[in-house]
Amino acid sequence: MLYGIAAAVIALVLAAVLTAALRVPALRLGILDRRRQRPLPLLGGVAVVLVTCLVTMAGEWTGFAPLVDGVGTLLCAGTAVAALGLIADLRRVKMRFLVGGTAVAAACVVPYAETGIAGGLSAICWIVFVAVGFRALDHADALAGTVGVVTAFGVGVLAAAEVLDGLAALLSVLAAALTGFLMHNWPPARVGLGSCGSLFTGFVLASAAVAARTGHEPASSAGVLFALTALAGADAALVLLSRRLAGRPLLRGGPDHLAHRLRRLGLTPQGVAVLLGVGALGGVLVAVLVHLEWVAHSGVFWVAAGALVAVIALLRIRVYTPRSPRRLESPQVTGRLRVRNG
Repeated sequence: MLYGIAAAVIALVLAAVLTAALRVPALRLGILDRRRQRPLPLLGGVAVVLVTCLVTMAGEWTGFAPLVDGVGTLLCAGTAVAALGLIADLRRVKMRFLVGGTAVAAACVVPYAETGIAGGLSAICWIVFVAVGFRALDHADALAGTVGVVTAFGVGVLAAAEVLDGLAALLSVLAAALTGFLMHNWPPARVGLGSCGSLFTGFVLASAAVAARTGHEPASSAGVLFALTALAGADAALVLLSRRLAGRPLLRGGPDHLAHRLRRLGLTPQGVAVLLGVGALGGVLVAVLVHLEWVAHSGVFWVAAGALVAVIALLRIRVYTPRSPRRLESPQVTGRLRVRNG
């Protein structure tokens, strides 16, 4: 208990210091997120990954917290996913490579002996979905970090309830590292999480949740896992439906995520982070209570209903800018149309 608290405090401080230290190299090397209104230096995710791995490994080196419950394998696979994300931060990487690499890493941590082949394949798909979902949540300041901290605490409770002490310790360290990072990522952010940190966070959380639910009834586990990451699922559903209805390519970026739509309603960046963090907390609390059997499994349906209502309501907010009539009537475009029609 005392070691876990000490490890969390150390992880928080180290993450805060290292995140600040990596900001300057990111600026000098041009490792920036240019999708936002202002270029945002990345490498904050590198700080989260390094601190999480080093503090967790320190428990093994000192003998206070040996790497049990598959934590060593999970860290290795998570580090590989983080490395893939770092490559995506440095240069453009197609989505299929990110998905494929994450799927290979997920296949290395799924306990097939308990889940079976079909269950294992389903777990791999869910882990990939959550990892990519957390990467998508990194479209706004503090959002992926806040949701990551909330989810890490929830999954940590599940792991502790299953007496998976090594896994619970890892999740507490991850939550602390994300909290230290948030000191520099709270709006207006000075450092971004990037694909490196967001993929790593989503991958570790999803894999740990699968391990904690292994051995439980499959349908119940599916409900608990959904509730744990309902916010990421709602964001993905909102974006896919919106782009599909608008006839846009599914992989083309746009201001159509949860945070973008809430900002159009007049919320501040800080308000968006708090509101969505509270939304994530609601789903996590239901998942924890269902796992502990303090609430009936039907509680998950309330989470699904809330997510569905939010998606439908936010779909009504217009986010795509129509093409300018001037551009369509410009001499260049008119000339091209005449040539094509001629």
